[in-house]
Amino acid sequence: MFQALLEATHITHSFDYRLFTDIDFSLATHESAAIIGRSGSGKSTLLHIFSTFLKPDNGRVMLFNHELYSLGDDEIEALRRYDVGVIFQFHYLFKGMSAMENIEVASMLSGETIDDAILEKLEIKELMQKKVGELSGGQQQRVSIARVLSKKPRIIFADEPTGNLDKETADLVMDVLLDYIKETGAGLLLVTHDANMATRCDKTYRLEDKILKEVQ
Repeated sequence: MFQALLEATHITHSFDYRLFTDIDFSLATHESAAIIGRSGSGKSTLLHIFSTFLKPDNGRVMLFNHELYSLGDDEIEALRRYDVGVIFQFHYLFKGMSAMENIEVASMLSGETIDDAILEKLEIKELMQKKVGELSGGQQQRVSIARVLSKKPRIIFADEPTGNLDKETADLVMDVLLDYIKETGAGLLLVTHDANMATRCDKTYRLEDKILKEVQ
């Protein structure tokens, strides 16, 4: 039985201008969803609101049945450490450390053990002893994804995770992410410009004219 991981209602946010208005969105266990839209439409901002990093001007975000922005700082930090995985377009790895040491940081913080199967699926197991600076951009991105998955998150927020990857590597990354949510019951929310990646998700939404609409 699928259960709601994320339920957002009436989400509105502005910076110097109104980005979006009265947005409703939900994500269930085992479910993947993609948000597409033009640059500047607010896709990443919406992802930040859903993923604990930005309180909306109006609306409510329920994450794992908790009203997210009513929680204290310690409770939100615990969600980030144990339950929420965030994948960025830029990997933010520790440059002076090896690939394995980068992954170990996340596993130590979350109390989880590193799953060799994830390293094999991402085709990076043989790179673990190399320093980050010795890796290509695509290899570094896959290490950063392994770092997130090693936490065993219950929900993954991915902001253009394949934006700097060639098509073959992008397909590999999507395979791994989609397999992970099927096997673990987690959810995946993907923000992307890549329509091909978006169509691989269960649902696709377009953020346009301040409104989020389902298109698939």
